[in-house]
Amino acid sequence: MHLDWTALGRVAAVSIGATATVVVVFALGVLGLARLEGTRAQQGGTSALGLTQATLCFLACAAVVGYGIYLIVPPLHSWRVFH
Repeated sequence: MHLDWTALGRVAAVSIGATATVVVVFALGVLGLARLEGTRAQQGGTSALGLTQATLCFLACAAVVGYGIYLIVPPLHSWRVFH
């Protein structure tokens, strides 16, 4: 049995990079929620920037999770939205 160590290293590097990116984006979403709550506590209003940041970050994380599920589940590959 022959292992292509270069390909294995590339897969490992991409997975570590993707995981780190998703974690950072999720943390930025939590930061946006904290900014939103901090503005509510101090001023009684809402922070549009915090809400927008949290929404965009959590949507990006959901898109990555959805794409991962799409890649894992083979029956989804034959289903296409755009014919």
